[in-house]
Amino acid sequence: MEQLNNTFVAVQAASRQLALLNSKQINNILVAVADAIMEQSLFLLAENEKDLTRMDKADPKFDRLMLTEERLKGIATDMRNVAELPSPLGKVLKENIRPNGIRLKKISVPFGVIGIIYEARPNVSFDVFSLCLKSGNACVLKGGSDADFSNRAIISVIHSVLKKFDTDPHIVELLPADRQATSELLHAVGYVDLIIPRGSSNLINFVRQNASIPVIETGAGICHTYFDEYGDTTKGAAIINNAKTRRVSVCNALDCLIIDEKRLNDLPLLCEKLKKNNVIIYADAKAYRALQSSYPAELLHPATTESFGTEFLSYAMAVKTIKSMDAALEHIQTYGSKHSECIITEDKSRAELFTKVVDAACVYTNVSTAFTDGAQFGLGAEIGISTQKLHARGPMGLEEITSYKWIIEGDGQIRK
Repeated sequence: MEQLNNTFVAVQAASRQLALLNSKQINNILVAVADAIMEQSLFLLAENEKDLTRMDKADPKFDRLMLTEERLKGIATDMRNVAELPSPLGKVLKENIRPNGIRLKKISVPFGVIGIIYEARPNVSFDVFSLCLKSGNACVLKGGSDADFSNRAIISVIHSVLKKFDTDPHIVELLPADRQATSELLHAVGYVDLIIPRGSSNLINFVRQNASIPVIETGAGICHTYFDEYGDTTKGAAIINNAKTRRVSVCNALDCLIIDEKRLNDLPLLCEKLKKNNVIIYADAKAYRALQSSYPAELLHPATTESFGTEFLSYAMAVKTIKSMDAALEHIQTYGSKHSECIITEDKSRAELFTKVVDAACVYTNVSTAFTDGAQFGLGAEIGISTQKLHARGPMGLEEITSYKWIIEGDGQIRK
């Protein structure tokens, strides 16, 4: 406990030193870390392999845990992209002069110290570091035990670069992968300014219920795609397949296809591409009958109550038949997680109604939900996808991890 407290003290002290770094220094560090990722790729992959050998390949988290040469290249590219983004700090958000001559300015500033609690996703370690450094925040990382070898390797690479730049390595620290460290982080009042959990709904609920520090929720992704009665089958088949199979273990993957009953005859065509990826479908009675003669029997199962509202994180999805758009909206309201929802339709008025009524961070028309991603949104990377409504919503980039303060200047004014 004392050791963890010393870590929090050191990170807070380092966060104050961050204010002395200019944009050029920060960008140079980010580019150097991106270079080091590729130079140390064999080391990073070897440590990641130690984690992979401890996990069952059938576990939905396995894909999230896995690093590859290609994924490391992507991480390095994202880090360079963050370096090229304009600084979010020091922006004048509002200014005015009061009748008494007092000059007011509202400017963007860092939060200070951000704590991130996440599961088997080692790429988060790099993403969080790059965004926090660029936004002037120090960060305390609490990864899961599943990715401990990977995370420690990543932090060692980052620390080696920081030392070369004579920058306090305490601006990013990795806590032990145990529950005590989680508890201490959640109660590090006075040292940590914000907690962001990334992972399962169980993790997020635990953090929200136990933290003594403000929390931004990055909720589970239970994502729907609604194929409207005016949907285009060619677009629909491509969108559904991409949203489901591009990468099944991520939060923006499709979990439930909602289809208007007037278009059930098109359901086999909409699901045709899913066969090649051996996607298991849990279909309600009407959808089951529509697919029974065309979809592989071993991959088609009757839906149960548990089929809806489930984040599958695997090659599986549900299909729900509805009679009207109101029924589709009601289903999404009941089972969605306010993450990403999509409508496939050629009717503009229905698309506008859907986007207006659906309560989610990201609402799509004729686009795969796979695009809910900080890099895809032009944010460089993301620190998480917020599903709450206070402060930030959707992919959180640089601006979303800044706060603001008021600067007041005068010439001796006093208040009566």
